[in-house]
Amino acid sequence: AAAPPPARHLFSDPAEAEALRRNLLAWYDKRKRDLPWRRLAAAEPDADRRAYAVWVSEIMLQQTQVATVIDYYNRWMQKWPTLQALAQASLEVSIAGARCSPCPHSSSSNPVLCLLRQEVNELWAGLGYYSRGKRLQEAARKVVSELAGQMPRTAEDLQKLLPGVGRYTAGAIASISYGQATGVVDGNVIRVLCRLRCIGADSSSPAVIDRLWDMANALVDRSRPGDFNQALMELGATVCVPKGPLCGECPVKQHCRARHRKLFGKPAPVPDVEDCGKCVGGCPLCPPATEPWDSSLGVTNFPRKAPKKQPRVMRTATCVLERRGCHGAPEYLIVQRPSSGLLAGLWEFPSLPLAQDLQEEQQREALADHLQAWLGQPVAAGDLQFVGEVVHIFSHIHQTYVVYSLPLDGGMALDPASSPSRWVTEEEFHAAAVSTAMKKVL
Repeated sequence: AAAPPPARHLFSDPAEAEALRRNLLAWYDKRKRDLPWRRLAAAEPDADRRAYAVWVSEIMLQQTQVATVIDYYNRWMQKWPTLQALAQASLEVSIAGARCSPCPHSSSSNPVLCLLRQEVNELWAGLGYYSRGKRLQEAARKVVSELAGQMPRTAEDLQKLLPGVGRYTAGAIASISYGQATGVVDGNVIRVLCRLRCIGADSSSPAVIDRLWDMANALVDRSRPGDFNQALMELGATVCVPKGPLCGECPVKQHCRARHRKLFGKPAPVPDVEDCGKCVGGCPLCPPATEPWDSSLGVTNFPRKAPKKQPRVMRTATCVLERRGCHGAPEYLIVQRPSSGLLAGLWEFPSLPLAQDLQEEQQREALADHLQAWLGQPVAAGDLQFVGEVVHIFSHIHQTYVVYSLPLDGGMALDPASSPSRWVTEEEFHAAAVSTAMKKVL
């Protein structure tokens, strides 16, 4: 079994832990940001509505900056203010809009709806990590249909019963909405705790994450757990930031061993963190001996992470098919992606992943063959007009879209045997559930 971490890495002094809680909460009461989900949680007397408001914010904030989330959150809560409202929404709702009559772009065997809305996906479009919205709605339906509309009341039950709710989200909902004295560990909390206690082992490793959870659960304020957890995250988001931390403004700087190390060298009377590695069995929380303290980095020596994997490089051919609509405005063909995987269920221009070694002429031919699946007739590779390349960075993929255009003459019916597809105007395109990458392509 791994050796337990020495006391120097923990909050082993109850008086120090209590002082840290007191200082952090006093700072939070004065400096916390005014955010819509905080206002809702503070003002909502109904526990289920309060938990729902917190839940939506926590799902949206995964991998996404606060400034980006605010507008999305306000629109979401205006459209679906309760669990019940969200449960009744549909991921895809077909609405037979006013079709042109007679409409040259449809036939009795293959009617083309002029309006097809994807409520949840459309509101989520641009926020990224689209499966989050889908899982949120699935979980809302489960609460309504299987739990009589009542949210689970503990972190343990939230994680066990709701799809898409992990350990962190469950802890945040339970502490903020229900006052359960449970800690939370997200990226901000990891950074703060690692600096407070000079934790230099790989902060993404399961063993270190488990230790940080133990620490967060021990440290959380029992009387104000939700505020304490938000204060810890707020500190990491606004003061104890990854680069250029504002140590002089930190309300808990006197408890920070990384700062003490920066100012005074070896943090007497506590042994040098590197000495931990010399104890019997080694220290599971210290940096490896091969990665000593870098005095030029100061507190940003912590946390340490494993080297980041290089993003996968991909090239995709995509074609903007354009025709004249019945009122003379240009229309574009968009098709729906599969219901699982990257950008699941979103709409895009017809696209084809490319092998790395394809020459430009081979790319055209492959894309032309691919387009026949939607148009139901041959497409000449020579008619595809190369427009340029669009680079879009996903979290794990460096994607280059090789963009072509193909103007079409006259009306053209779509092949009913192919995947879902539709013609849209530019306005309808921007209102549809399309990714940021496809907006760049257009």
